[in-house]
Amino acid sequence: AKVNPWTDPREDNLSTFAIDVDTASYTYARRQLQSGYLPSALSIRVEEFVNFFDYKYEGPTDTPFKLHVDGAISPYNKDHHILRVGIQGKRMKPSERPAMHLTFLIDTSCSMTGGDRIGLVKTSLNIIVGEMRDGDTVAIATYAGSTRKVLEPTNASEKQTILGAINSLGTGGGTAMGSGMILAYEMASKSFVKGHENRVIVFSDGDANIGRTSFTDILATIDKYVKQGITMTTVGFGIGNYRDNRMEQLANQGNGNNFYVDNEDQARRVFKDKFISTMLTIAKDVKIQVEFDPDYIKSYRLVGYENRDIADKDFRNDKVDAGELGSGHNVTALYEVQMHKDKVMPLLQSKSTQALITVRLRYKSPDAKVEDKATELVFPVPGVNLYLDINLGSWQMQWATAVMGFAELLRRSPLATGWTLKQVSELANKAKQQDDKYHTEFLELVNKAQSMMKP
Repeated sequence: AKVNPWTDPREDNLSTFAIDVDTASYTYARRQLQSGYLPSALSIRVEEFVNFFDYKYEGPTDTPFKLHVDGAISPYNKDHHILRVGIQGKRMKPSERPAMHLTFLIDTSCSMTGGDRIGLVKTSLNIIVGEMRDGDTVAIATYAGSTRKVLEPTNASEKQTILGAINSLGTGGGTAMGSGMILAYEMASKSFVKGHENRVIVFSDGDANIGRTSFTDILATIDKYVKQGITMTTVGFGIGNYRDNRMEQLANQGNGNNFYVDNEDQARRVFKDKFISTMLTIAKDVKIQVEFDPDYIKSYRLVGYENRDIADKDFRNDKVDAGELGSGHNVTALYEVQMHKDKVMPLLQSKSTQALITVRLRYKSPDAKVEDKATELVFPVPGVNLYLDINLGSWQMQWATAVMGFAELLRRSPLATGWTLKQVSELANKAKQQDDKYHTEFLELVNKAQSMMKP
């Protein structure tokens, strides 16, 4: 797997990437670990591990975002610092949200047979429909050996009609994903209303073995609808033949998000507890650029986000596509940083306000056109935000650092040599929030991995 390299800021002092709120990599790895085997290193995306968790950042008051940045000496290597960049999106009240027009595209091929596949799809759909209201619409298309319109756009108030259509779904045949995609977008285009949330949601194991299977063709199909303003969510199911990378690429191309549902609890978390943040975009083309002052920073590396890299010159090119942020979502990115200690330590000890790093954020409103100008926010990061000891930092920074360490070890990162799951476990235990069951579960996964991984 590709790992972002160490970079000397005298050669390149800017790090630019698109935000990512996907979580599929974590839930897929969780399922594999709980089934008793280690996930493939290629399926581990660090940012999706880190962003599975809710950091309960304080929200913004006058802009769509609030930034939270701090750092501390790394628990994995005392010569390095960890820098955390956290963003909290504005939380929209359910009563404030615009109407939603959702088109469900469901893979009903043979490979989707079973309770953990089509069974969980139906559970997920029932949960989503339960959250929708009068004025929202639902349309359903399926694809197997051929495609089928199951339900034309229907007002969400007609719950019995919609649930009847969902419960009638069965499986059989091959997988014509390409033609299914065309049908779903055509249906979504019919129900499209400018200013509303228009979204195609694909439920699949990512397999595509019949029809227009050239993945490039499928991605090209999506492009014109993205420009119209139809976003895409991909939801993965199943294990064994699951095509994780395919589902992630589809969501990236479709300006949306990517989840993996391994049980009913995860379905409720994504589609009920986080319904508005999953379905409702508050900002699009969200880019982050971090500038490192070479006088103070010797080298840096962004941990994760390898698939979300953006050329530095394209940060202010507003035609370049980037990530979407849902209402109330928070996003966290971590850097490992080496500093010029002789210059930096006096600043840290004196709690100086001298900026060592500058974080910039660019975004557009959800209904902005491709040619529209983005808004830019600038946040200088002073030495006072950096701690000598990670135990003095926020629980959010400690927790994110623990999760990042776990992902780095699972993907066998060559830059995490000498790191241990014992360090991960100790830090996670310290940062753990008692009321968060996902924190407890994470520690259980670390223990499982510890018993499977060779020292």
